[in-house]
Amino acid sequence: METFKSIFNTLGDPRLFFLLSCVFLWAYMKYRRFFTHPITALSMLIGSILFFVVGLQDRNFFLIATKPDNVPIAGMLLLVGFFTWLAFRRAVINDDLRDRGEPNLEERASRQKVFTWPDLVYSELIALMVTGAILVVWSIYLKAPIEEPAAPALSPNPAKAPWYFLGLQEMLVYFDPWLAGVVFPSMIIVGLQALPYIDRNPKGNGYYTFKERPFAIAVFMFGFMILWISLVVLGTFLRGPNWSFFGPFDYWDHSKLEPLINVDLSELFWVYMLGQPLPDFWLVREFPGILLIVLYLGFLPILLAKTWFKKMFIEIGFARYMVMIQLFLFMALLPIKMILRWTFNLKYLVHINEFFLNI
Repeated sequence: METFKSIFNTLGDPRLFFLLSCVFLWAYMKYRRFFTHPITALSMLIGSILFFVVGLQDRNFFLIATKPDNVPIAGMLLLVGFFTWLAFRRAVINDDLRDRGEPNLEERASRQKVFTWPDLVYSELIALMVTGAILVVWSIYLKAPIEEPAAPALSPNPAKAPWYFLGLQEMLVYFDPWLAGVVFPSMIIVGLQALPYIDRNPKGNGYYTFKERPFAIAVFMFGFMILWISLVVLGTFLRGPNWSFFGPFDYWDHSKLEPLINVDLSELFWVYMLGQPLPDFWLVREFPGILLIVLYLGFLPILLAKTWFKKMFIEIGFARYMVMIQLFLFMALLPIKMILRWTFNLKYLVHINEFFLNI
């Protein structure tokens, strides 16, 4: 049992957890035929249930997993896993059918028509009754997570946002509040609204597929599974008191406080690399970071248009490509900043206190 807990506490290290999440997502899409096979999927489900059952024997894991706030999150993860498997399973079957020139699953289903009444209404009524019964039993046996009235002198530790904001709360560790709380959420909303105008490829509309839309699906899955779901897991189960990292079987020690030596890129460049004091003038001091941002957002899109994204650039044109690539690069900033933070304690690429501009 101790070996079991030690292994998973090691896997709970944020760097290893993030790396393994990315590797598993890549492997799942690359070898989707194997991972979506019913036997493989059932084995993974049984393995997850066994981990949960065995983990509940540990008091520390039990206290975290059975906390009323966290129970629905565990259920959400199960549903996300199921519907991800279902989507990729149907995509694999549809790709095989289209390769053979046969109608896909959705086209076959469209030929089978049923009446709204009574077929659909009966199904909805049954779903309503089952869901209502589950909620009634849930509300009886699980206490509502209602705490005492807020007191300025007594803040909870850790103070966590609701699960749907945990991703944003985790982003606040790596970015300034105006970026993590305003700019990035706004870009997510605007980017989702712009997607139908950027990507007008009719393939994949109305049916599941992967072969016909590999880039679009891969980017969406990375943004949703890695930059959202994994951050929810990170913030729920691995972030403890003082916002420190804990393994799933670690005791949440309130006295644990990991000292972080926050270093800006300007300090790394001027002080550590050149052995000079920081220049007083902000433009000279932050020139390395400003140059890096300009190259990242200005030169890199041109380089990608001539190399990896050359075909896409020709197909969608300059304007739509520039909007797409800027959204893509801003999305990539989060994992880049997370890795730099965990590896070098790098806080800001650009830190201009004179104008309250921090990137």
